[in-house]
Amino acid sequence: MTLPSDSRSIVRHAVQAVTPFDKQEQEHIDDILAWIDSGAGLFRIKKPDVPPKHLVSYFVVLDPDTKQILLIDHIKAQLWLPTGGHVLPDEDPKDAVIREADEELSIQAVFFRGNTDPFFATVNTTVGLTPGHVDVSLWYILRGSAHDYVRFDKSEFTDVEWFSFDEILEMDPVIFDKNMHRFVRKLQGLLSDL
Repeated sequence: MTLPSDSRSIVRHAVQAVTPFDKQEQEHIDDILAWIDSGAGLFRIKKPDVPPKHLVSYFVVLDPDTKQILLIDHIKAQLWLPTGGHVLPDEDPKDAVIREADEELSIQAVFFRGNTDPFFATVNTTVGLTPGHVDVSLWYILRGSAHDYVRFDKSEFTDVEWFSFDEILEMDPVIFDKNMHRFVRKLQGLLSDL
């Protein structure tokens, strides 16, 4: 489903739905809202970097029973990342999650606790094989099971793996998205409230 002409306001609403975990996330949210309000293009229209700052929907598949998340070894980024992709022009970011879940993992997106709002928001300069542009990423949580077989898009990923929260926090952060440790700590807080 694509958005009507007020797609900018829908993206803004999604960003405002994020409760910041810390000062850094609040700074990212403020940056994103200012970018949306600036009138700049929000959606990538040409690979890899037109416009040089554009919107991405990440989705983290969570097994709440085992406290593990599914990450992918991304070929271009050369990092372990959540699954996801660029939001298409005028596409609702949550619909990008549904589309990418099908395309990249061949799964039906089941939003954790039915929450279709993003859980986390980041602004990152890309690294790897296509460095230098800025991804504005909205992180969504999907429910999954570490016991299920995962098919994945081998043209984009080298591998997929389930990681426990402790494994991620004990590993060198340079192999992940630079916000991964903060995301996991925020996710731990969410699950401790359940």
